[in-house]
Amino acid sequence: MSAQKIAVLGGGSFGTAIANMAAVNRLETWLWMRDPERAQQTQSLRVNQRYLPDYPLADALHISAELEQVVAGADIVFVSVPSKAFRDVAKKVAPLIGEGTPVVSTTKGIEIESFSLMSQILEEEIPQAHIGVLSGPNFAREMVKGQITGSVIASSHDDVQAQVQDIFSSSSYRIYRNSDSFGVELAGALKNIYAIVSGMAEALGTGKNTQAMLLTRSLAEMGRFSRELGADPLTFLGLAGVGDLILTCTSDQSRNFRAGKALGEGKSLEQAVADIGQAVEGINTLKTVYAKAKELDVYMPLVQGLYAIVFEGQNIRRVVSRLMTGEMSYDVDAQQQGQ
Repeated sequence: MSAQKIAVLGGGSFGTAIANMAAVNRLETWLWMRDPERAQQTQSLRVNQRYLPDYPLADALHISAELEQVVAGADIVFVSVPSKAFRDVAKKVAPLIGEGTPVVSTTKGIEIESFSLMSQILEEEIPQAHIGVLSGPNFAREMVKGQITGSVIASSHDDVQAQVQDIFSSSSYRIYRNSDSFGVELAGALKNIYAIVSGMAEALGTGKNTQAMLLTRSLAEMGRFSRELGADPLTFLGLAGVGDLILTCTSDQSRNFRAGKALGEGKSLEQAVADIGQAVEGINTLKTVYAKAKELDVYMPLVQGLYAIVFEGQNIRRVVSRLMTGEMSYDVDAQQQGQ
C-alpha cells in the first residue's frame, strides 16, 4: 500500500464507514470527530453510536478530537464534514498539509454564498495539496456490512486516483477513475435535490411510472444545468451521476428522500430536518441551484417547483399540476435543442 497513514475528517456515517474500510485493509487510519466526548466514547466503545450503532469498528482505527494528531504525517486526507462546516475545517487543517499531499472531498454539497463546490474550496484554502473527489451511489450502512458497491475517484492528479484505489479496493468495493472532478462533484450535489422531489412523490402515493419519469427528467435537468457550467455530460451517465441519482431517489436510507417524504406528508421543513437529525444537504443545494439557474436562464422545472413548495409555501398538488401542464419539448437534448 502506498499510504502509511490515512486521516478522515468527519465522524458522520460516511466518514466513519470509509475510515473503517481503510482500517479493515490493515492501514493505520485516524478518524477526527469535532466533539471530544463523542470521540473518546467511540474510541473506547469501538462503535459510532450516533451514526453506525450496529457495526463494530476495526482495531486499526484510531478516533480523536485532536486535529493535529489525526492529520500530522498523514499520506492522504479525506474530508467528510457537512458543506456548511467545510471551509472552516479546510482552513484549520491547511497548515498541517504538506506539499503535494492528496486531500479528497467526500462531501456532496455546494457552498451557498459562493456557489463553490467542495473541491474548489480545498483548492482555495489548501493550494499546496493534490485535490480529489470521491463520490458514487454509496450508503454507509451497506458499505460497512461488506455489500458490493462502487465509487468514482475524480482528480487531475494520477497519484490521487491510484492511491485511493489502492487504499479501498476490496472484494466488495470497486473504485473507478474519472478526470472530470467538477462534473462528478456537481452530480453528487444535484442529485440530493431530486431525492427530495422523489420523497415527496412517494408521500403522495405515486407509482413506479411516476418514479421512472421523475428519475429520467431529473437526469435531464442535471445534464442541462451542468453542461451550462462546463461539466462533461458523459460524467452523468456513470456511477456519480445516474448511479447515485437512482440510489438516493429510491430508498428511504437517503436523508434527502426522507426529508422530501416528510414534507409530502405535511410536516414543516424544520420538523422534517429535526426528525432526521443529520444534515440534509439537498435543502441548501436547492436554494443555491435555484438562484444560479435563474442567473444562467437554465430551464429546471423540478428545481423551480420544489423551491416554490419548500421556500415559498406553495401547495404541493398545485405545483404538480402546473408542472404537468407546462410545455412539453424534447425527450433527449443531445444538441441542446429546446428544453
